[in-house]
Amino acid sequence: MLGALLVAFLLSIFLTPFVAKLAFKLGATDKPNERKVHSKIMPRMGGLAIFLSFFITFLLFMDDFGSFGEQLPLLVGALVIILIGMADDIFELRAAPKFLGQVLAALIIVLWGGLEVEFINLPFFTDTLEFGVLSIPITILWIVSIINAINLIDGLDGLAGGVSTIALVTIATMALIKGDLFVAMVALIVIGSTLGFLKYNFHPAKIFMGDTGALFLGYIIAVLSLQGFKNVTMISLIVPIIILGVPISDTFFAIIRRVVNKQPISAADKSHLHHCLINLGFTHKQTVLLIYALAACFGLAAIIFQFATVWGALFLVTGLLLIIEIFVEKIGLVNSNYQPLLKMLNFKNKP
Repeated sequence: MLGALLVAFLLSIFLTPFVAKLAFKLGATDKPNERKVHSKIMPRMGGLAIFLSFFITFLLFMDDFGSFGEQLPLLVGALVIILIGMADDIFELRAAPKFLGQVLAALIIVLWGGLEVEFINLPFFTDTLEFGVLSIPITILWIVSIINAINLIDGLDGLAGGVSTIALVTIATMALIKGDLFVAMVALIVIGSTLGFLKYNFHPAKIFMGDTGALFLGYIIAVLSLQGFKNVTMISLIVPIIILGVPISDTFFAIIRRVVNKQPISAADKSHLHHCLINLGFTHKQTVLLIYALAACFGLAAIIFQFATVWGALFLVTGLLLIIEIFVEKIGLVNSNYQPLLKMLNFKNKP
C-alpha cells in the first residue's frame, strides 16, 4: 500500500508542471478579482495532475483491487467529474451544467456501481430505518453535497488539498481498522497524488487545482466515506460527517449566512472560514495551517467516535456542536451580529 502511495506521489510531482503548461495553453487560468486573494494570473486545472496520478497508479496496482470491471463505475464517475471540472476551469460553466455533471457522476457510481445507503440501525431502538425508494436520492444528495463542500473551501493556496488529504488519512486509517483494504488503498493513492500536487500548490502556489481538482477530491471522498460506513448504525453513519467537519460546517454556515443576510443561497461571497480568519489578522499560511489543525481534530474525533459507546458518542457530538457554534460566532462566520449562544451566555464577542 505504501508503494502505491509513493508511486502516486512521484507521478504527481512529475506531471503537475506539464499540466500547468497545458492550463495556460487552454486558457484555464484564474484572474485576480475582489473575491480572490492572489494578485496575478495563475494556471488552474491542476486537479488533472492529481487525477492522472491516481488513475495511472490505480492501473499499475489494479491486481490489488480485484477485477477491473468491478471498479469501472468508480473510474467512469471520476472521469465524468474531471471532464466537468476541466470544462469549468476553461470555459467557466454556469451552475446548472456543473450540477448536472455532478449528479451524472453520482448516478454512475450509485446505479452502476451499486453504492447505496439502504438503511440504518437507530440507537435506543431495535428496528432499522429503511430508506426504500429514498436510498438512491439520499446517496446522490450526499455525494453532490460533499463535492460542493470541498469546492467551497478551495479559496487559499493548499487549503482544499490539505483538508482533503487529512480527511482521506482518517478514512484510510478507519478502513484499515475495519479491514477494508479496497477503501484504504484507494484513499492512500489519492493521498499520494494530492501530496505531490501540494508541493506546487502550497503557499505561495504555482498552480491551483481548480474545479478539476476540487470536484474530483470531493467525489472520491464522498464515495469512499460511503463505501466504508454504509448500512450501519446511526452512530457510525455520523462518522463521515465528523471526518468532513470543516467543509461541511463552512458550507452549512454559508447557507445560514445568506439566509440571515437575505441573499440568494447560491450567491458568492468573501465570508467563508478562511476569509474570516484572514480578516482577524492571520496570515495566508497561518490560516491554512489553522484550518489543517481543525480538520485534524475532526479526524481524530471521528476515530474516537467510532469506538465510543452510544452515550459517549452522543456526548462527543454535543460537545463538537457547541464548540463549532462558539467558534463560528467568535469569528463572525455568519455575520458580526450573529451570536445567539454567546449572548445567551452573556459573553460578548471581542474582536
